[in-house]
Amino acid sequence: MRTDRPTTEDQLAEWLSDVLSLRLPRRPRVPGHAAPFEYLAHAFFEGRHRPLIDPRTDQPIVDCVVWANRGGGKTFLGAVATALDLIYRPGIEVRILGGSLEQSRRMQAHLRALFESDALSAELDRKPTADRLVLTNGSRVELLAQSATSVRGTRVQRLRCDEAELFKPDIWEAAQLTTRSTPVAQGSIEALSTMHAPYGLMRELVSTAQPGPGPGEETITARPGVVRRLFKWGVADVIDRSDPAFNCLNDEDGSCVIWPDCPCKSLGRDPARDAGHVSLSDALRMKGRVDQRTWESEMLCLTPTRAHCVYPGFSRDRHVCADDPCDRHPGGAARSPGARAAWVAGMDFGFRGETAVLCARLSPGGVLTVTDEFVATETVVSVFAEWAAGHERSRAEGGLAWIGVDPAGASRSGQTGLSDIRVLQKAGLRVRHRRRPIAEGIAMVRARISPASGEPTLVVHERCGRLIEALETYHYNDEDASDDRPVKDGPDHACDALRYLVQNLDGHAEATSDAYL
Repeated sequence: MRTDRPTTEDQLAEWLSDVLSLRLPRRPRVPGHAAPFEYLAHAFFEGRHRPLIDPRTDQPIVDCVVWANRGGGKTFLGAVATALDLIYRPGIEVRILGGSLEQSRRMQAHLRALFESDALSAELDRKPTADRLVLTNGSRVELLAQSATSVRGTRVQRLRCDEAELFKPDIWEAAQLTTRSTPVAQGSIEALSTMHAPYGLMRELVSTAQPGPGPGEETITARPGVVRRLFKWGVADVIDRSDPAFNCLNDEDGSCVIWPDCPCKSLGRDPARDAGHVSLSDALRMKGRVDQRTWESEMLCLTPTRAHCVYPGFSRDRHVCADDPCDRHPGGAARSPGARAAWVAGMDFGFRGETAVLCARLSPGGVLTVTDEFVATETVVSVFAEWAAGHERSRAEGGLAWIGVDPAGASRSGQTGLSDIRVLQKAGLRVRHRRRPIAEGIAMVRARISPASGEPTLVVHERCGRLIEALETYHYNDEDASDDRPVKDGPDHACDALRYLVQNLDGHAEATSDAYL
């Protein structure tokens, strides 16, 4: 077997079929997705067969992220990729790290089943255990526990992380330093998971990964900083269409009951796409047990569910604009005759954590457009004050009317003798710092994002990337439904700056007629 190592994708597909009786879709069915076989080919050929180039090293990117649906075969395919590594890379060290030890053992169970088959059993050096498997060529795979001690003591060529969404941040960070290349294998880390929420680890990994070139496409170069290859598929990509009796099922209006924009008619019969491991009847049963939001999130891999988000109504399509200032929503009549647009700002204080300042333009009709942001750590308040006071766009229309801030900024510093609010005032800024319950301020922001009637009255310019990301990911504790306090894990700073702005605008005691400003 080792002398007949596959050297092309066709040979790899033939090996999988002949040795493991495994047929996988080789070409994607849904635009923008990958076929499961593409992940295996990437893992086996270490990214060289269809390279995505790392601009820092000029070498193919080996690390990858697999974003797939529940029951999409991630864990099994991770086991198949591990089996190929063990057989064809003598002496390789592979570790499996799951979101839990139980998850790790699922992949190990698949691996044991593969090597206990007649086709591969001769490769074993000894009887595999629940945590370890060793081949006669010196290759081995072991399970790691979800602990810093277990991960930090590891030096291997492959680390496969299953259900990465469940990883603790410190464990994931420690895992990044575990790999070492050898002459037989490049050091690499793979993350395989569904994406449950827009604020988890998988969202971060997917946002820093890039799809590679598809079949027949030219090689492309990753954008600067990208170090991971992305493979994404959903239930639509793994339904078994190889049965000659397979029929696409449509609703009365002709739309597919499994996924939107069904490509079945254009695909026709295609052996490279038809293989799969989920029957249509099983897919229909699963869909019948869950709501549409869960189906789209966990099975179609469209968008993660935002059930625990503070601002679930925020969307890029509806609330983000590219014009400057944004005027696509007129926002109704002016609040008073002769009213003019004005500039306002919001600020959340920090130092080790982020400090965030947002500048926004308020139209005569009441539409608030956040046009600029300044977010940084370990930067003194005076720098932010200078930026806000000198904000170019606001100065062109008379400067900032005021800046809304955290009332805690009134406390005097033990070093300078000045409060943060006093620093802002010394820079020439008019400061508002009305104290309100967090829930009340959040409700005011929500009222602008998702008003009961009419268009949103809060819009964000696309240049405010940190605020946009924060509005998408700001969330409550999803493990304690009784806790109504948003989690303070990063996105809260920009969102707090927006809340201070809005609550000092819409909740101001003198918010009548021209005194609104």
